[in-house]
Amino acid sequence: MEVGQMQKRLMDYTKSLFMEGLLDGQFLQLQQLQDESNPNFVVEVVSLFFNDSEKLLNDLSMALDQPNVDFKKVDSIVHQLKGSSSSIGAQRVKNACIYFRNFCEEQNIEGCLRCLHQVKQEYYLVKNKLETLFSLEQQVVGAGGSIPMMEMGF
Repeated sequence: MEVGQMQKRLMDYTKSLFMEGLLDGQFLQLQQLQDESNPNFVVEVVSLFFNDSEKLLNDLSMALDQPNVDFKKVDSIVHQLKGSSSSIGAQRVKNACIYFRNFCEEQNIEGCLRCLHQVKQEYYLVKNKLETLFSLEQQVVGAGGSIPMMEMGF
C-alpha cells in the first residue's frame, strides 16, 4: 500500500475514534505534545494508562467482592480511573466512571457491579482501538511517511 493511502487510512481510523465518542480533544492535546525529541510520547503515556488501569480494575473487582464493601475505597479507585482516563482523552471510560461514582455514593452494590462491567467493557474497547491506531502509525512511519496531525474540526 502506498504511503498516502496508509496516511488516509490512519486519518479515517483516528476520526472514527472521535466520532464513536471513544476519544475527546484531550487526546489531540496529548498528540500535540509529541515531537522529534520524544517521538513515542503518546504511546508511552497511553501505555502507562493501560498499566495503571489494569491495576485499578483489578483493585475494583477485589474491593467489590468483599463481604462488607468499603464504598469510599471503591469511589476513590473509580475517581483515580476517571482522572487517568480523562487525562488521555478516553471519553467513554471517563463517562462510565462518572456514572459509577453515583452508585458508590448511593452505596448500591448491584449498580456498582453493573458499572464495573461497563467500565471494563469501555476500557478494553478503547485499549484495543488505541493499539490498532498505534499499529497503523507504525506502518505509516515504517513505510517512510509521517503521522498526519488531526484537527478538532474534522
